[in-house]
Amino acid sequence: MSEFLLELHSEEIPARMQAKAADDLKKLITDRLKEAGLVFTDARAFVTPRRLALVVDGLPARQPDVSEEKKGPKVGAPEKALVGFMRANNLSSIDQAEVRETPKGDFYFLMNQIKGRATAEVLSDVVVETLKAFPWPKSMKWSRNSFRWVRPLHSILAIFNGETLSGSFDFGAQELTFGNKTRGHRFLAPDWFEVENLDDYLHKLRLAKVLVDADERRKLIAEQAGKLCVAEGLVLKDDQGLLNEVAGLVEWPVVLMGKILDRFMSVPHEVLSTSMKEHQKYFSVLDKDGKLANRFVFAANTEAVDGGETIIAGNERVLASRLSDAEFFWEQDKKHRLDSRVDALKSIVFQAKLGTVADKIGRVRVLAGSLANQIGCDTTLAQRAAELAKADLNTGMVGEFPELQGVMGRYYALHDGENSDVAEAIADHYSPLGPSDRCPSAPTSVAVALADKLDTLVGFFGINELPTGSKDPFALRRAALGVIRLITENNLRVSLTQALKDSYAAYSGQLTEAEALTVDGLMAFFADRLKVALKDQGVRHDLVTAVFELGNEDDLVRLLARVSALAELLDTDDGVNLLAAYRRAMNIVRIEEKKDKTAYDGSVDAALLQQPEEKALHEALEKASGEAKTALASEGFKVAMSALAGLRPPMDAFFDKVTVNDDDPALRKNRLGLLSRVGVILGQVADFSRIEG
Repeated sequence: MSEFLLELHSEEIPARMQAKAADDLKKLITDRLKEAGLVFTDARAFVTPRRLALVVDGLPARQPDVSEEKKGPKVGAPEKALVGFMRANNLSSIDQAEVRETPKGDFYFLMNQIKGRATAEVLSDVVVETLKAFPWPKSMKWSRNSFRWVRPLHSILAIFNGETLSGSFDFGAQELTFGNKTRGHRFLAPDWFEVENLDDYLHKLRLAKVLVDADERRKLIAEQAGKLCVAEGLVLKDDQGLLNEVAGLVEWPVVLMGKILDRFMSVPHEVLSTSMKEHQKYFSVLDKDGKLANRFVFAANTEAVDGGETIIAGNERVLASRLSDAEFFWEQDKKHRLDSRVDALKSIVFQAKLGTVADKIGRVRVLAGSLANQIGCDTTLAQRAAELAKADLNTGMVGEFPELQGVMGRYYALHDGENSDVAEAIADHYSPLGPSDRCPSAPTSVAVALADKLDTLVGFFGINELPTGSKDPFALRRAALGVIRLITENNLRVSLTQALKDSYAAYSGQLTEAEALTVDGLMAFFADRLKVALKDQGVRHDLVTAVFELGNEDDLVRLLARVSALAELLDTDDGVNLLAAYRRAMNIVRIEEKKDKTAYDGSVDAALLQQPEEKALHEALEKASGEAKTALASEGFKVAMSALAGLRPPMDAFFDKVTVNDDDPALRKNRLGLLSRVGVILGQVADFSRIEG
């Protein structure tokens, strides 16, 4: 078994494309090897800013020989058909083919033995096919070539079993021959050198100041950065996304620490962190209290003879220039009150059919006031926060750093002397942005965040701009999950249906879909999103469906309590057996209803109950119904479930002793009504027909 090593050496590959490119290279090559019948034991891909590499272990020397069966014409077919078959298969006589009997008559068959090609030959073709099919999201042409690649490609290293593959790739105006050479770090070790296999490749590249493994580069950057921070009594701000990106910018990381000029520390720290990250790919550093320190960490892609002093000084100068711009925006923005910027929102389109951002905040203001009454916060504060929530979109700082919208609104609101609850609500109203994002808990913040998300959902559903299986351009799924988290994590007792109706009313006839259609569609959408959210917590989706199907539950806190109680019931033997008995009862009723062409609605005539077991079941059902109804009225869902669990013994006894399809039509009808009543009473707490398993 042999090893295949491939390296595609190019100009710098954008960091954001590297991980997918490595996965794509591995998939394209291995898929083609499998199609060629070449099995292997392992395949690993590597990527640096200037190279894509792949190693495939355990390849055989040749493809396996295969037998190919070809069906020819029917015996007795016209001469022309026979001649064509012989010519296509290089036969001198039709007698060289085998005659076989089939259900449609006797036919000629031919077995061709196809010898496998040498693996080296197959690999040469596979490399060429892979280069042609590579799915870069963006690519370029260079020189006079017609071929496109992410960046100009310099060399193709292709080695199988220690030998260089024979072959080349034609770019149009130039041709690259497969070789066994690569080169090291662009500045520290740019010379070409030969390699024999993966171990030799990794070892020599390390000597040439290149770490091929992205995980190793990430680990090294994190360790070096951590040591620099500890030496200063500081802590590196965790940012895995930035760490991944920086690891894709350097082949030989050397981590250094610089200093932020004191004059910039008066600028909001979120601005400093964002500027350093987005513009310079620098890591922020925190003091022991978790506040931004006047230090930054960065990874250089080279070694310096002076210990990095010159590199650090240069990066400090570049950063000072960047932060001067941020400081300018900060000072200029503060010259105008935040509320003076609200009117300019009329010129920003929220969505063509849904109006401007000014229209949106007008609706959100109304809805936030309505929700404030239910949440228990000051209506005036909620409406003021809603009015100012989007005003920072017109500031220079947010124009430069769109990701700081909301955050900057908070700073400008505090600078203007706005109430602190209003300022926090402005910062929080976009949250939560995802499952791991912090969920607002301050009442004013919750009211505005809810109103903003509900307005978006109602608007897009109202114009029938719905997410599809693969696309959600307006992030409606994220908005719905945000609503669910805001309600459930803050234990808010709000009617979701009423909130949606209030939001719809705020659109004042703008929407094309009817209110009922919009609200019903959104409630079903929330049910699906709730299942997704609860699945991560280990809650069964069918239990959520069973409760939602009751059709009268739009209080998410109460709904989750009911789901939890139902899950607890079904975790017991009584619950499992009760579900089985329910299904048996409903199956009997369903079969007889179909036969009788009538519906049994749970009506029972107590005077017709004869056997002790049917009397006992009827008594147990009425008792359980009363207890469950009382418990449900006070939201005692566990008590209600416990009352239902007590139905198991009398139901078991009923099925053991009572004949439902009695010869007496009156008794049969009454007993079917009794079984139907089981479904009616269990249906007070959930639709048991929706429960799986």
